[in-house]
Order: sequence, then C-alpha cells, then structure tokens
Amino acid sequence: TKRLCLDTRYYETFNRDHVSLVDLRSEPIERITEDGVDLRSGDGSTRSLDFDAIVFATGFDAMTGAIVRVDVEGRDGMSLRDKWADGPQTYLGLMTHGFPNLFMITGPQSPSVLSNMIVSIEQHVEWITDALETLRRDDHDVIEPTELAERSWVAHTNDFADITLFPRANSWYMGANVPGKPRVVLPYVGGVDRYRQACVDVVDGGYLGFRRASSDGSRPEAVNDGVVRPLAPDVMVMLDMMAELGVPPMESMSPTDARGFMEASAAMSPPGPDVAEVTDGTFPGADGDLAYRRYVPAGVDTSSPLPIVLYLHGGGWVLGHATSDDAFCRDLANQTASIVVSVDYRHAPEHRFPAAHDDAWAALGWISRTAAELGGDASRLAVAGWSAGANLAGHLTQRARDEGGPAITAQLMITPVTDHAMDTDSYRDNAEGYVLTAAMMTWFMDHYADTDQRSDTRIALLRADDLSGLPPAVVVTAEFDPLRDEGAAYAEALAEAGVAVEHVPCRGHIHTSLTAVDVILSGAPIREQMAAAIRAFCRERVAA
Repeated sequence: TKRLCLDTRYYETFNRDHVSLVDLRSEPIERITEDGVDLRSGDGSTRSLDFDAIVFATGFDAMTGAIVRVDVEGRDGMSLRDKWADGPQTYLGLMTHGFPNLFMITGPQSPSVLSNMIVSIEQHVEWITDALETLRRDDHDVIEPTELAERSWVAHTNDFADITLFPRANSWYMGANVPGKPRVVLPYVGGVDRYRQACVDVVDGGYLGFRRASSDGSRPEAVNDGVVRPLAPDVMVMLDMMAELGVPPMESMSPTDARGFMEASAAMSPPGPDVAEVTDGTFPGADGDLAYRRYVPAGVDTSSPLPIVLYLHGGGWVLGHATSDDAFCRDLANQTASIVVSVDYRHAPEHRFPAAHDDAWAALGWISRTAAELGGDASRLAVAGWSAGANLAGHLTQRARDEGGPAITAQLMITPVTDHAMDTDSYRDNAEGYVLTAAMMTWFMDHYADTDQRSDTRIALLRADDLSGLPPAVVVTAEFDPLRDEGAAYAEALAEAGVAVEHVPCRGHIHTSLTAVDVILSGAPIREQMAAAIRAFCRERVAA
C-alpha cells in the first residue's frame, strides 16, 4: 500500500560505512541551519548534522495538486478546485463533467502512478487524439462526460479500492501526506489491462458516457449516456474467470450432474469465519428425518438463550442441502449474535411442490418446540433464506400468521423468489451472463412445480391476498439478478400492507454474490447491514 523502493541494492545502501539512517519519528527535524540539520531528541536535546548539500523533500500534493492549482474554470464559473473539494471526480481519469474539452493526462482515477507512467501517458495521448479526430469527422468541437458516467466511474474506482488494503494506509496514494486533503484512493487500482479495456469499450460503445456537440449548434448533439463498468469489481473479475473456464450452463445439466458440479465448486470455496460451535443432527421433516447444522456464534455469552434463526438454503428447490451455505451461515451467526440452524428439505424433481414448503413448515415447528435445547430463545425466532430458501422463509411467515404461530420475530429474504411470471424488466435485462439466468429459473421451476401450481401463493408470495400482520422484513435484491424486480415488488407490497421493511438494493451485485463469504469481498458491508437489521428487529421484540 506504499510505494517502497525495491531497486537494485536499495537496502544494502543503508549498511555502507558513510550512511546513517535517521528515524524522524524519534528524532524529528527541528530546523534547517546554515551548515545542515538540527534534530530534536526525545529528552529535548538537539543533535546537529552537518552537510555540504541537502535534498529537501517536503512531500507533494499527488495527482490532484498540480491540476487544481491551475485556475481552471468550467461551466457557470465553477472552479475545478471547488468541484474536487471532497475528492476528484472524473470519467476514466481523462475528463470531468462541467469542464468541456478539458483533458487530463494520467489524471486521478486512472492507473497513473500504479503503472509504467510513460506507457500510460502514451495510452492517454492516443485516446485523446482519437477522440479529437472523431469530433472533427462528425463536425463536433465539444466533448464532455455525463454526470451519470462520471458518478459511476468514481463509484467503480472506489469499489475497487475498498476491496484492497490501500484505504487502510497513510500513503500519498490516499492524499495522507497533505494536511486537510480528503482521504480517497487517488489512482485506479483495478489494473492497467482492465482500465485500458474500459477505455476501448467506451469508444466501441459510441463514446459511452459522453456528450458531443458543436459549439455553434450547427450539428445535433450526440449524447450517449451510460455506465461502462456497472458490476461490483470482484463480481466482474469472478464472471471473467468463469467465462475463461468455459463453465457450462447449469440448465444444460441433469439435476444429478448439477448437484455434483455445485459440490465440486463448493469444495474450492473458503470455509468462512470460525464460530464457537458447529453441530449436526436430524429433525422430523414432513415425510421423514432431515439433516440440520447448528451454528453457535463466536465471542458471545451463551449462558442465556440467544436469538435463533431458521435458515433455508438456496438452490431453486433442486440443489443444495443443510451445509451448502456453510460459510454464509457462519457469518450470519457471528454477525447477528444468534444461533443459526440451517435445515435441509426435500428437493425436486424427486420431490415436487409442495414438498420443500412442507418440510420448511415442519422445521419451523421443530425449532419453535426445541429452541431451548438448541440454545435459542423461541420468543426471538427469525427465519432467513436465500433464493428459493427465501421463498420458503417468506411462506413460513404467511402460514404462521394464518395458523396462529409459531411466532416469528423477523424475516431475512436474500434475492427471493416471490412470483412465477418471469416477465419483469430484470428478467429481460439480466436474462443471461450473471450466473443465475432466466433459462435456469425456468429449469428450476419446471423441476419443482407444474404450470398450474405456480400461481399458488406458497410460490407466488407476491400474489397473496393479504400481506398485513407479517413480521418485520429485510429484503435484499441484487442489481444484476433476474429476480431483482419481484423482490423489490415484494418489499414494496409488504410496506404498503403496514409491515416494517428494510429493502437493501445491492448495486453491482448478482444473485450469487451476496452470500459468497470471503469470495466476493464487496458483499461484506451488505451482510453487515442485513445482520444489523435482524439484530434490531430482535431487540424490538424483546422490548415489546
């Protein structure tokens, strides 16, 4: 996170007889004198060092200082210094909104100092000259990034930095050497190749994110608003890796092969955080015993019963089992300070609708009856699930309300299935390319439920006649998920019915990224947010 000098014989230099290394933290410079430098020791005494010449390096205002010290003025008299008062705002590190025709060479939010500078300078000069040629060809003489493109590039730059150690260091990459300078990561840390490809994609997309015009109005404006890198950076990297590996689409496999593929993939995943205790057992399902795994959170006093969370795994009612979301359950237990019990349920196509829903109901009754034995407090019982498991969790809240219990304190629904129509904008926009595809959802639904069963409100939660009286809900949706819109619609419907709802829309994420603990690092703040909401709902129930 700091640019150390690792050149030839750098360290050996300090061991030469005529070289001394001075620690300025213990002996700061007191003054520069006519003959050299005075150092102040910890006891208050002064030590003088005589020199023939001094290289007096006081630091520098990296990447932005040289630009904002010029009196650059944009549209409506806005100065660049004022616009960047809270940190630089650029598109590709090349231009900034409100300052037409202002080009920057290796500016902030480009790789710049994290690359070979000569090569990056050449790349920028070539991009700019190509842009000028395009303007002249089209009889335009004004080019400027749009607000959306700039805002999104700043977010993308920060997102990449946030999954690294750079923000944790007091380095000049962060502006830490300049008193009062905003602490932001100044260079683009996503790599030169990825940055160059973004520049290419902008041009290939018809100068995506730019407005081009003629200053005299003689030619129509060409405005191509948009976002060049909308995905969370680690999600983008993961999808690139999957594309390189040529991972076959899940819907092209048999259920048996798909399960084997998922198991092999899970074996390569990180184990997740340590918890205080993990125990496995069985519970009575609707048609025989099923497996469960119980997680006790780390660092929590277990002398008194803890809140307890019934967790239902994802997998489209076809894939997964009680331990398939192991890393996420560990994280959920620790972050909610709750006992988490992940339960299995019967899977399609061997066991079709409503087998999974019936098993989930049996699990809820079992946990409510045996909460104390599990170390939990039945009066603080929450349900949680991911994807199809979130559908099951939502069903439990509706059925428990209608049948007079068990009482549920809160519900956590992560990228839930709440409808059967598959006709939303998110199904069209995210039909393929983001792991969970529209075709895969059809594959799941075909295995689990007949066509005439899919409007049943156990599957189509959104179509229930009454959503009032349900426990507080946390509904998490991902921007690049076919299920995004139906999840958001369910959150809205719950709110309209008077249910306390926290809808967490996750910019840049896909269906499978939010539960990928220690794989998709950008999901960590989202998991913290959902866990905090569950903790708050449990506290409210205790207070009530």
